[in-house]
Amino acid sequence: MTTETPPIIRLTEFSHGGGCGCKIAPGVLSQILKSTGGFPLPKELLVGIETSDDAAVYRLNDEQALIATTDFFMPIVDDPYDFGRIAATNAISDVYAMGGTPIMALALVGMPVGKLPLETIGLILKGGEAICAEAGIPIAGGHTIDSVEPIYGLVVMGLVHPSHIKRNASARAGDQLILGKPIGVGVLSAALKKNLLDAAGYASMIANTTKLNTPGKALAQLAGVHALTDVTGFGVLGHLLELARGAGLSAQLDMSLIPLLPQVRQLAELGCITGASGRNWQGYGHEVTLAPSISPLQQALLTDPQTAGGLLVSCAPDAVEQVLQLFRKDGFAEAAVIGEMRAGKPGVEVR
Repeated sequence: MTTETPPIIRLTEFSHGGGCGCKIAPGVLSQILKSTGGFPLPKELLVGIETSDDAAVYRLNDEQALIATTDFFMPIVDDPYDFGRIAATNAISDVYAMGGTPIMALALVGMPVGKLPLETIGLILKGGEAICAEAGIPIAGGHTIDSVEPIYGLVVMGLVHPSHIKRNASARAGDQLILGKPIGVGVLSAALKKNLLDAAGYASMIANTTKLNTPGKALAQLAGVHALTDVTGFGVLGHLLELARGAGLSAQLDMSLIPLLPQVRQLAELGCITGASGRNWQGYGHEVTLAPSISPLQQALLTDPQTAGGLLVSCAPDAVEQVLQLFRKDGFAEAAVIGEMRAGKPGVEVR
């Protein structure tokens, strides 16, 4: 009598796009959002959709404002527990990016129940719970559906003092730009799908995408920090553009200063570039000026979609050392100054 070995399930085979690479392309999204809005907004709504900020913020009283956000996507990795951890980290990040403290989450779960073992689905949920426990918050409910592709994410609530809210639209000319995490998650995820990512590369990817952006709350309390966001599906260029548009300023980026995850450059040279990278460039490339020295590969890295990416800080020059110290205190050793904000037409110059 022989026992058949159960087939190996690769979660990424169920998804047409993984992680924050699933996002609707920025050009398409802007067209969709043109037809929305118009409803009178209450004065208590301190942050809405007007500058594509990371979360909505609603004033409760003089001491508290409620942060509300949601994020969900298809698998970026095959390990179900890691998928759950990454999705939860990514969702909670928006609360930190507003300068807040997360207090509660709700789970969003869509799974092809007839195709995935229940044990696999359970591991995804356990991964999300593990990150929420690390952030000190409960998953207090949620919603589930039977879907064609695996989908997991969270609705996250947080609290912030109204005077400590850090928007993505309040950068000032002369500010220095600091990035909290290295980039290249999209490249590594593309390499994983092509079976080109080794164990060390996978470990660095998981470490990056499951590291909570906890410095956000402390950063928001620094007077010298003027604007804050996190880098996700639109790449470092796309989210920096949101800062520039919101503030009515130009941003200058130094390619040589941007930290990369291990193996990213080599894997990108092998063709491990996501389709989302190209869609990002099509959506906002007309607002970017690249120096002649910037190669097509470097352009692809700048538009590479980041899942659970790092915080992007715009701060006064005399606050740089404090910002870097706060990052390093929480274990973000690769946080680095990558450019500056300048007076000028909104856009980004890359040298």
